[in-house]
Amino acid sequence: MKVLKFGGTSMADAAQYRKIADIVHADPARRVVVVSAAGKRTHDDNKITDLLYLCHAHLQYGVSYEDIFSKIRERYCTIRDELGLKTDLESEFDALHQKMESGISCEELVSRGEYFSAQLMADFLGYAFIDATRWLYFRYDGTVDQEKSYAALRDILGDGCAVIPGFYGVMPDGKIRTLTRGGSDITGALAAAALNAEVYENWTDVSGILMADPRIVDHPKTIERATYSELRQLSYSGAQVLHEMTVFPVREKNIPLNIRNTNDPSNPGTLISDEFNEPRNAPRFITGIAGKKDFSIVTISKKGMSGAVGTLRQIMQVFEENNVPVCYTPTGIDCISLVVPGEKLRPRQYSLTDALRRTVRPDHLVIIENIAIVAAVGRKMARRAGTSGKIFAALGEQGINIRMISQGPDELNILVGVDDEDYAQTIRILYDAFVK
Repeated sequence: MKVLKFGGTSMADAAQYRKIADIVHADPARRVVVVSAAGKRTHDDNKITDLLYLCHAHLQYGVSYEDIFSKIRERYCTIRDELGLKTDLESEFDALHQKMESGISCEELVSRGEYFSAQLMADFLGYAFIDATRWLYFRYDGTVDQEKSYAALRDILGDGCAVIPGFYGVMPDGKIRTLTRGGSDITGALAAAALNAEVYENWTDVSGILMADPRIVDHPKTIERATYSELRQLSYSGAQVLHEMTVFPVREKNIPLNIRNTNDPSNPGTLISDEFNEPRNAPRFITGIAGKKDFSIVTISKKGMSGAVGTLRQIMQVFEENNVPVCYTPTGIDCISLVVPGEKLRPRQYSLTDALRRTVRPDHLVIIENIAIVAAVGRKMARRAGTSGKIFAALGEQGINIRMISQGPDELNILVGVDDEDYAQTIRILYDAFVK
């Protein structure tokens, strides 16, 4: 059993549907397909979900939405007609239009993109259509009732094959509830977890996760394999990868996640699992390089801090009371640095520093602004002799001033703080040093 999810670009037009059919029919284990609403066909095209949100906005303000609605209807009818399908979309759109006139929630309206996509794909593949309202159950607090949902999907699917719309489910009162943007990824992961799938294949328009931002590094290599922990580190450090909540259901059941490219199905993409058995001397131990700009480093120094009880708690309480999140905490003997988002610190800087002076009475309190944090993420980095030295040497040779360096105890990353203006150059230097 394999569960596949196809994103908006994969569902954009009839040609993409044909690619999906070839992928699905190439492996009999690919029995469950989760789909998104139709995405952009070209750079200046519109996503169906965006058009549906726009329709709802027009409804709210009493502005005609007919032209937008006609575009949505035409888009799906064109896909159907080009594929030679018999799905009765006209009746579905007429019913939706009538409901929009009499009153419809925003969440129900925007969920229709996935609904129509799934109906067409089910018809094209010859699979059953399982509406998400039949199995994806929310609680009143907005969380997914996994136990109830999993049991329902297993019971409905049986030994069959099905297409499921992503992005939405049903509340206890019968109303449709949508997930966050990118919710089809979550639906796919929940379906894979419910069915104890062998693998969850997430098909998109890229061949896996890249080792660095392609806007900074020319033609970065693809990450062939990564652990879920590394994925979390890369995501937290700024890489554009699947959100942690997206992968939680499959990670919880130790189901591998394979990120693949609909337009290049022969490419194996990126495989993500809990762990991999690799030799100690594997040639590449850096999984990826990512980073973000606009941090501030708040450094607090006080004699005897290392032996004092409760000082760290007092410091963290001040940051909490001022609603300033702490991202990293590199420390010295009698000093501690707290790396925080600059945008969060700036409006509260004076109240926070005043509270720190009153509470901790530091000998010195220094704030350095406009810092970028770049993370080199990899497995067992601490056991690689000379890794930190290689970073210092590579950056030093190019005149990059390191404002901070820290290594996590889980051996998954080394963090380097540099000036914002050196951000892109730092990523390129580290990529060249560890990957090329």
